[in-house]
Amino acid sequence: MQKSSPLDGLRFAFGTLTVLPVRVHRWDRVAARGGMLSAPVAGLVVGGCAAGLGVLLLLLGAGPLLAAVASVAVPAVLTRGLHLDGLADTADGLGSGKPAEDALRIMKQSDIGPFGVLTLVLVLLAQVAVLAQLYGDSWARGAVAAVASAVTARLALTLAARAGVPAARPEGLGAAVAGVVPGAVALGTVVGVAAVAAVAGPWVAAAVVAGAGGAEVLLRRCVRRFGGVTGDVFGAVAETAATVVLVVLALGR
Repeated sequence: MQKSSPLDGLRFAFGTLTVLPVRVHRWDRVAARGGMLSAPVAGLVVGGCAAGLGVLLLLLGAGPLLAAVASVAVPAVLTRGLHLDGLADTADGLGSGKPAEDALRIMKQSDIGPFGVLTLVLVLLAQVAVLAQLYGDSWARGAVAAVASAVTARLALTLAARAGVPAARPEGLGAAVAGVVPGAVALGTVVGVAAVAAVAGPWVAAAVVAGAGGAEVLLRRCVRRFGGVTGDVFGAVAETAATVVLVVLALGR
């Protein structure tokens, strides 16, 4: 098996998880493993951009609500809305009540059903509401929340790509990255990210762990329901993790 350099993993992470102009040179599973392990680093960049725009607007005289909307919009733009689209499609699949094959077919359709619309509205409202609250407390609390939620969203992707979690389909991004990360390494990554988050405060570390836990609950539900993961499921667990982090941080004021 051809060895992969850390740069291959970073290119894979940024090239597949963001719109940043990064060229992916390798698409094999070794590079995918490095990419999924590097996903929190991509989240750090996305979160930094989100926090930066939010703080900039506050400095220019905008209110906390506008800063919050901007901080929620940045990750959506930098991911082409793929995570939000995956969340909506997964909600439609789970809410359909149909067998796995039919549910997967529903998820592949281009339109969004009522479950998807409702889930998107509630999740985005929750994210904006929490960030507005935290930016209202201080620019630093809002900025830390924006970064922590973005990093944990990508950390959830590392967990979802661990060994033992199968792909629901033989094609697509989900199949390309399913099972590429050893389970112990995925768990170690969670511990490492939480430890770094503790520098910002114990409640931030707790929020990261809670976000990863919330994503894990949804992941297991999707694996039971669909027989494995898809690209949509990856997006759904990312948005779930981000939202749980924000809610926990709001409760820890």
